[in-house]
Amino acid sequence: MFAELWRDDRGIEGLPIRLVIALVVGVASLSVMMNTISGLTTLTVSELDVDPSAEVIGPDETDVTLTVVDPEGQPVAGATVVVTGGTATLDGAATATTDSGGNASVTIDPRLGPNQQEGTVTIDVKPPASGGYSDRRRNTQILVVAGHR
Repeated sequence: MFAELWRDDRGIEGLPIRLVIALVVGVASLSVMMNTISGLTTLTVSELDVDPSAEVIGPDETDVTLTVVDPEGQPVAGATVVVTGGTATLDGAATATTDSGGNASVTIDPRLGPNQQEGTVTIDVKPPASGGYSDRRRNTQILVVAGHR
């Protein structure tokens, strides 16, 4: 009986064509799913960045305009900017919301420590609820330099 099974190759006769059919159906299904997903704009997320009016300031009270932009450089309205101390010290966080031009103005008063010649001020963005934006990467920082006017 074992010898009869050894010579019987009917079990694999339809296997190659079944694999080809499964592959074609799988590729067609994947193509339909990819077209469906690429048509959905809600799944795409744009990273925001901040463009400060002054990237280098002195350790004095300074008015800074922050422009929030999308990856194409277009201004984003309704975003909240939060300015906090990095290696330079601030008394607290300064916040503002961008206008229709993507601009927000804040007044900051950074301080440097003893024997510290420079430091940074950090800017974070809370994206608007609509628009599919995020702020996961680090934004441009403001450099605070002793003696800069």
